[in-house]
Amino acid sequence: MATSEKAVSASFMEPFREILVNYLMPEKCYDEFFLNFNFLHVDCLKIIISKGLGIGIILGSVLVKLPQILKLLSAKSAEGLSFNSVMLELLSLTGTMVYSIAKSFPFSAWGEVFFLMLQSLAIGFLIQHYKGCTMKGLGFLVIFFGLLAVLVSPLTPMFVVTTMQASNMPAIILGRLIQAGANYRNGHTGQLSAVSVFLLFAGSLARIFTTVQETGDSLMVLSYIISSSCNGLIAAQVLYYWNVSPVVKKKAE
Repeated sequence: MATSEKAVSASFMEPFREILVNYLMPEKCYDEFFLNFNFLHVDCLKIIISKGLGIGIILGSVLVKLPQILKLLSAKSAEGLSFNSVMLELLSLTGTMVYSIAKSFPFSAWGEVFFLMLQSLAIGFLIQHYKGCTMKGLGFLVIFFGLLAVLVSPLTPMFVVTTMQASNMPAIILGRLIQAGANYRNGHTGQLSAVSVFLLFAGSLARIFTTVQETGDSLMVLSYIISSSCNGLIAAQVLYYWNVSPVVKKKAE
């Protein structure tokens, strides 16, 4: 391509250069795409797809559990939801967030964990609230944020953070099995939101690819593989019990 054409392209894209380089691609990929017009550069395409997915997952995570929260508020009931399962999920989310911060991974590689953690906290509180244990739910929030402040501070040794991330795998498995067991015993999925379940499943699948690309951390990759498998189990139950509700079950009995 002529030097003049490259100059025109560079001039046109200059206002967007800083945003693209800071959030979507390294400078070498910017040069490949917008100066050399090499749009089929494989390594750069992988980076952009990974970054794009990561940003999409983070934006989507803000709403992932909102349908679940709204369903609880609408029904004024937490029937079918396991508080122990929520606690184990919080352990997993917190471990991933603290580990990612300690390792200085880019926010695009783990940002959704922060928003999922906040939404899981809200669900945990609502479960306690609708069980008539509002004060217990408030105490749960205070204790959690106190522990989180300690974990993200320099006071916590790296081996503790790594151990927490390693414990994610049994925590994820146990948490999902508890929820799956509750669904099986009840013969329905209660107030479990199908939208939230399917979004979590899709997000965890996409995270396998983005984690490989952005961190290369085998511990995090394995965590997301296990998470995807367990989320897939709950999604399968939602489909299996699709036409069954607590009301229908009671009438049948």
